[in-house]
Amino acid sequence: MKLLNLFRPTNFKRIIFFLVGDIFLSIISIYLSYLLRFNFDIPNQFLQTLHTAITLILIVKIPFLYLFRQYSVTWRFYSFSDAKNLVKAHFISYIIIFILFIITLNQFHIPRSIAIIDMFISLSFIGGFRFFKRILIETTFTDHNPTIFIGINNKSVDLIKSALRGELDIYPIAVLDERPNIQYLSNVKVLDINELENIKNIKTAIITKELSQKELDKLTNRLTKLNIYDIKIATNFENKLKDISIEDLLARKPKDINTTEIEKFIKDRIILVTGAGGSIGSEIVRQCDKFGAKQIIMVDKCEFNLYKIANEVKAIKVLCSINSPILEDVFKTYKPEIVIHAAAYKHVPLCEENPKSCIFNNVFGSINVINLSIKYGVKKFVNISTDKAVRPTNVMGASKRIVEKYAKNVPSGETEIVSVRFGNVLGSSGSVVPFFKEKIKNNENLPVTHPEITRYFMLIPEACSLVLQAGAIAKGGELFILDMGEPVKIKDLAKKMIALSGKDLKIEYMGLRPGEKLYEELLIDEADLKTKYESILIVNEPKIDFEELKNNIEQLKGNTKILAKIVPDYKGSLNN
Repeated sequence: MKLLNLFRPTNFKRIIFFLVGDIFLSIISIYLSYLLRFNFDIPNQFLQTLHTAITLILIVKIPFLYLFRQYSVTWRFYSFSDAKNLVKAHFISYIIIFILFIITLNQFHIPRSIAIIDMFISLSFIGGFRFFKRILIETTFTDHNPTIFIGINNKSVDLIKSALRGELDIYPIAVLDERPNIQYLSNVKVLDINELENIKNIKTAIITKELSQKELDKLTNRLTKLNIYDIKIATNFENKLKDISIEDLLARKPKDINTTEIEKFIKDRIILVTGAGGSIGSEIVRQCDKFGAKQIIMVDKCEFNLYKIANEVKAIKVLCSINSPILEDVFKTYKPEIVIHAAAYKHVPLCEENPKSCIFNNVFGSINVINLSIKYGVKKFVNISTDKAVRPTNVMGASKRIVEKYAKNVPSGETEIVSVRFGNVLGSSGSVVPFFKEKIKNNENLPVTHPEITRYFMLIPEACSLVLQAGAIAKGGELFILDMGEPVKIKDLAKKMIALSGKDLKIEYMGLRPGEKLYEELLIDEADLKTKYESILIVNEPKIDFEELKNNIEQLKGNTKILAKIVPDYKGSLNN
């Protein structure tokens, strides 16, 4: 190991090697200059002053080579700009050398022409030495990825050093930033970001600086147009690299998540999560564990999903549906203080084909969980709803709207019941992003139902944090909505995913599916109320007669068409 460290390149070793090489080449250059000056027959009187000429030239030239950064550049990154600095160093130093030769001519008998001849030979030798070494090294790095870094910071420094040590399979070419005030970063050339299009044959780009979503999207578009598809982001965790994803480009990222408020809500509480194995439920479980829940009860009817989340979080596992009689035993045994209800059928076309199953699970299952929460004195019940509940055009949305109404109007005693409504989350099971990823993986064109169809998107962790935050500030009876930002056209999402893949795929328009809307909405009307967090709003919705609602819901068991009576703005077509 010590022997390997001896030969491992360092800045000090490189400087010494450059310095020794330049001195050796300079001595040969001066001697060759004498030979040329005297037609390869140097008179004895001039030969005796050769060592003086060598000393004078080295004393003047070497410091100028240092001043013009010839000893701070790695051979792998020696550029045309560095070659210009080499010419400048020679030009200035040899003017001084020429003057010295004039001054010392009578004393040392050094011909003035030696300075001129040696300047050109030295340039050829020292410049050729550097470029030859660069070419030699580049041929040994043909298997490495030519890489650019976006951002001048410690992340770039650490990653470049790792690459030079051979720990990363990349070949640093340049660091780019806006209006850079330095020329080199860890011996890698620094360029203005506007020069990006002038850099050729780049395979990888590593983004180390913090960029807004719009800036990141714009930069990604520039990179993919240059056929750079391997785009990575340096995370804050030990500068680990992750591939840029569609989530990075499109997701709404709220800035008012209050982890202190969430921790106060969760810490040392017994929490029951339904649908605990799903995309939302499993993240809720993770965050409850992170924020110090005393005990977590995970309820899910899918054995595999429950098994997966159980491998991540230590919790009580209950394998049952939300309609099961087993659920009451769970409430009786563990006495949860907080219930977060995430269980639901959510796939719109499947719910359209199976309306009775959808209503049985989403409506009567949810009502069962709400009633049990009230019966066993749960302090707070959080119902997770969806934007599809607004003016629903499908059974799934209508079923969720009924649960919102029930949660709002049920006499809840000491239990504070709230609903939180939000749009799509990126990457959830069965959603468009993993669907498109699978298509791209299989080199298949991406099917989009309509060129104008839009959806709201948020990252799962952020959405779940806001759900918990809404639960923390709730007093009971609220219908919260999460600010999802601007809606995204699905065709734009598909285009970006195709661009990131680097594959020659197309978009195919298939037509809207049964129950599918062009535009999802989050508000029923504009009369929303603000909370102390701009990402969380409250729908100003009046109460309705609960007994009438309860009777109508009861009729659903025998006649699903009563759905339109319970949800008057339901626009779907329901076959019983």
